[in-house]
Amino acid sequence: MTATTKGALVGLVLALSALIFGFWGFILVVLFMAIGVVVARVTAGELDFGNIVNAFKGRSTS
Repeated sequence: MTATTKGALVGLVLALSALIFGFWGFILVVLFMAIGVVVARVTAGELDFGNIVNAFKGRSTS
């Protein structure tokens, strides 16, 4: 699946959620999608919370 196709599907989901559920439903769908992306990246090993916490604390990773 190309990035363009994924973007179109995300846009479709967001547009439908805005039409069906209104503004707050749209915001809730966006929030759940963002949480899903973070969970997927953590489980795939592409995201390390230790580095993120260190970056917010001002510690260098190099």
